[in-house]
This record gives sequence, C-alpha cells and structure tokens, in this order.
Amino acid sequence: MIPRNILSMNKLIKYITLTSILVLITGCSSQEGNEGSVTVEEATQQSTPVVDNLPEYPVSELPEGLVWLTNDEDPVFADPNAKQGGTFREYLPSFPLTLRTAGPDANTGLYSHLLANQLSLIDIHPNTGNYLPSLATHWAYGEDSKTVYFKLNPDARWSDGNSITADDYMFTMDFNRSEFIVAPFRNNYYTNEITSVKKYDEYTISVTGGTAKPKDDLLLYYAIGPTPRHFHKLDENWVTDYTWLIEPNSGPYQVTTIEKGKYVEFTRDWNWWGGEQKYNKHRFNIDKIRITIVRDPETAYRHFLRGELDTAILTFPNYWHEKTNDDVFQNGYVHKIWFYNDYPQPKTGIFLNMDHELFKDRNVRYGFAHSINIQKMIDTVLRGDYERAHSYHIGYGEYSNLDVRAREFNIDKADEYFKLAGWGERGPDGIRVKDGRKLSVVLTYSTQLHTDRLVVLREEAKKTGVDLQLNLLDSSAAYKNMIEKKHQAAWLGWGPSLRPEYWQHFHSDNAHKPQTNNITNTDDSEMDLLITKYNDTSDANERALLSREIQAKIDEIGAFVPSYYVPYVREGFWRWLKLPEWHGTKLSTLVFDSMGLGLFWIDEEEKERTLEAMKNNESYEPVTIIDDKYKVEL
Repeated sequence: MIPRNILSMNKLIKYITLTSILVLITGCSSQEGNEGSVTVEEATQQSTPVVDNLPEYPVSELPEGLVWLTNDEDPVFADPNAKQGGTFREYLPSFPLTLRTAGPDANTGLYSHLLANQLSLIDIHPNTGNYLPSLATHWAYGEDSKTVYFKLNPDARWSDGNSITADDYMFTMDFNRSEFIVAPFRNNYYTNEITSVKKYDEYTISVTGGTAKPKDDLLLYYAIGPTPRHFHKLDENWVTDYTWLIEPNSGPYQVTTIEKGKYVEFTRDWNWWGGEQKYNKHRFNIDKIRITIVRDPETAYRHFLRGELDTAILTFPNYWHEKTNDDVFQNGYVHKIWFYNDYPQPKTGIFLNMDHELFKDRNVRYGFAHSINIQKMIDTVLRGDYERAHSYHIGYGEYSNLDVRAREFNIDKADEYFKLAGWGERGPDGIRVKDGRKLSVVLTYSTQLHTDRLVVLREEAKKTGVDLQLNLLDSSAAYKNMIEKKHQAAWLGWGPSLRPEYWQHFHSDNAHKPQTNNITNTDDSEMDLLITKYNDTSDANERALLSREIQAKIDEIGAFVPSYYVPYVREGFWRWLKLPEWHGTKLSTLVFDSMGLGLFWIDEEEKERTLEAMKNNESYEPVTIIDDKYKVEL
C-alpha cells in the first residue's frame, strides 16, 4: 500500500513511491456482477455515515526565527492557447474493487487517478525540479533537519465546499494510524516515518519525520496531504461503509458516474479553487474523463483504432514498428509521438538468490553475468529501442554512479570465472557440469510478453555453457515465489523511488527471511555500514557520495544483472488531441496524462473535420513526432 501523500504530493511523480513495487510483475482483478449506474449524489445520500463530534486538536506555539520560503518565479509550463472542454476516453484492465484509497483492495483500478486529485502541501516543477506552492503557500525548515513548517492556502477547499484547514492535517495522523482502516503499511508509515503533526493556528502546521534528511529531501518525504475529517467516521465499519463512497478531494476532477464493471467517469470542476493559481492555469483542460474497462490490451488497442479510445501506449517495439501500419496512421487520422524524458528509472534485470547453493560463489555470479547477452536482446527483439542499463539506480543525478558498467556478454570471461568456481568441464550438449550436475539456472518471470526476450538470453547462455531454464508463472505465483525467496534467479523490475532506497533491498536485516524485498539475500557487513551511513546523514553531498559507493558495492557483489531502461514514452493519439509546441516536460511519464500534468486539450472542431474526412475517405499526411530535447546520454 502506498501512502496517499507520496503519490499525490506531486502529480508529476504520482507513479513514484517510497516503497518499491514490482513493475514487471503485473496482474489484474476481475469483478463480476457489478451492474447498474451510481451517481455521486446517490451514493452520498444513501450511505455516507454521519460524523458526530469532530475531533478538536491542541494549538502549539510557533517557534520564532523561521525563514518562510515560496516560489512564484519559475516559468509556467502550460500552454495559454489550450482549449477547455471535451471528453477524454481511456481505459483500465479491471474495475476497481473499491473507491477507497486506503484499506483492503484500495491499491487497484483507479488508485492513481483518485490520488492524483488529492493534492499535497507542495508540488514540484516538472522542468526545474524546484518546489512549488500547492495546498501550502509557504514553507520553512526546522533546525532538527526533521521538521518542516507550512502556511496553508486559506482559499483551498474540498470538493464539497468545506475549507481545508490545519485540523484536516492533524486528522491525517489519526486516520492513517487507525486500526479501523486495515492498512498496516499506513499504520507503520505514519508512526515511524511521519512521527507528528502540530497545529499553530487554523492555517499553520508543521510535520516532523522519523529521520533527519537533507533540506532538498524533507519536502519530498514529509509534505503530506490532508484528510477530510468531516467525511470519515472511524469505527469498525469503516472499510465496509466507505467501499463505494467518493471522498471529497482537493483537485480539479471528481468521480461523477460509476457503472460498475463498465466505466467510471470524472468531471472537471470549473470553479475549482486552484484553477487560477499560477502553475495550474491552462492545465486539466478536459471537461470529462471516461475510463472504460477493457480487460485485454489487444482488445483495447482495437478500440483505439476504431476511435473509441483517444490514445494508446506504443512503447513496446512491436506496437511502434508494426501495429502502427494500420490505415488510421497511414491516412494521418492518428499521430505518433516518441517523447524522451529525464526521470528516475525502474531497477530492472536479473536478481540472483545468494542463498541458493550455486550463487553463493561470487565467481559463478560473475560468470553468469558474462553469460547474459542483454545487448543482443535489445538489438533483436527490442529493435534497438531500449537502452542498456549498467547500474542499479539510473536517472537520479548525483545519486547515480555513472562509473559502474555492467558485465557484458563475453564467452572468454564467463569461462574464466566458471573455471575458478570448478565449472570448467562441459557435457556433450555443451552445458557445464560439476560433480555430475549441470550448470542449470531457473529464471522466474511473470509475463508472456517477455518470453521472446528471454529466449534470446537462453540461447546465448548456452554458448557459455549455462542451461537457462525459463519459468513463467502468473503474477501472483511469481510474486509469492520471489518474496518468499524460493526463486533461483528472478527477472523483474522494482519501481522508482523519490531518492535511491537501499535498506529494504540490500541490508542484512532483510536477508534470509521471507516477505522482505532483499530478494538477493545480500548479507554483507560493508554494505550494511554504507547503508546505515546513507540513511543517517542529513548532508546531501555525503548522501549522494554514499549512494554512488553503494551502487559500486552492488556491482562488486554481483547478485544483480542490469538489463535495460526506457527513458521515453511512445504514444499514438487521434489528431483532435492537441499538445503544446514543447509536447511535454522533463518529468512527463505520459504525454497525454489527464490527471497528472494535464497539458493537452481536445479540439472539437478538429474532431468533427477528422470524422468527416474518414467518412469521405479523405486523408492527411502521416505524422510522427520524435522529441529528444530531454534525452540524456549515460
């Protein structure tokens, strides 16, 4: 479960989390029998519990000498030519099991859409990386390197019209620590990571975290979001009572229609309190967003080609190179864009379980790394479109170690290391043998889409004498296999984080036990010391240096074989969707991100012309946009 503040504090980075999540293990839920349409008004009238006796919170004394900061000097990044209106049509593979953003089944379906409309205290400029006002107008740093003070925007309102005040931030602590929400991760996070919130007056608060951090990081981690105390009745019935209720939000969109099992519709509030804020103007231009449930991506793509969905992700090479040969592209009705970003990347590759007897030997780990031909996979199956990854953390600026280079496929080097480990002999099939055993490695993965990629690795590994056995499991089984440390080797990726996170993945506290993220079972005293220093320091330069040293240590241990990264997004879009001339920003993970940056708009007149042209078999010039202004060469 991802804390709400981490996703919503900056809608530009709503897919980044403090806790790493698997990005190559995917699955979706099914929901049967969800018939009927429900409006927000109907749901609220029928089911909203009456909240009596709103909690009152004590007022503390504000320290003297605080230096209040704000930022209204960075350039705007939206287009003043943007038009308002229209309906944007996208899809999800499964209907949500709840509209709650906390508790059982919350982290599915509409989770990111709902959280994108729950703002936090500050935002981040998507090009400069500087902090911007959001629900707070000003901030100040405490002397303890753990506390941040905030002046709240008195104009901020919940979508039901209630003011957002200091009490809503105080209630955030009550809510997230409550056993009634059945969210152990939240309970823990708002106890150990966010340790206190104090109220100084109706529009002034402070947030204190559990560990000291550099100033640049304090707002990233401790700029929490409010929780509407007038809406939530915390008791043993909360999970059930709030399953299908729409929580008041602070953002531009609100759920307005739900047809269970079929679609959910959001509507823009054109009287939204934040619409005239400097960095919100000319954003979120769509009137309605309809999210249709289409369970199969191939089916969704066919919907897109028929004009029933407005955009399609084309990142997979076969989509970009082959599936765009359809007439709607060739006739110019649908355009293509390849947009490079500059964004922290997922950690993708092969993770070796060092508790397995074979990989206890570092020479075997090194030999195995030299047996994995990632570059050939990229050059063939992936058409050369992906970039070779060399280290564990990519895209984190000074926190990334660009001197670390991955061990490349090399038959001679693989042979050298395997001989040092006693695997010098080969059997009649070319596979190495030792004491009557073959050098076989079971590689667990979770998506059929990657089978062609891994077949290349399997066939190339045979050249070095490794029998790479591909073990495709469904997403749930694969996750269970890896998190319980039953895998031998795992092909997966961990989602990016706000800053590099090492303790959960490489500290010995999380080794040799199930249900932790140290799936390599790294247990190294030098690594532990580096991670402890990294977590304890509040000096940004020292922390970046330690991060680079840790990445060098990860490379030295050799239990992680980096694969590739994708520093761009590729999308197809019907020509009535319009973008600013700069298309996106450094942090754009999607160009057509309706509830993230919200920079695009719909030209209804262009839509009418396009549909008329299609009806009359008229065509336009095909359009392919390649924007590499934010491309970073590593």
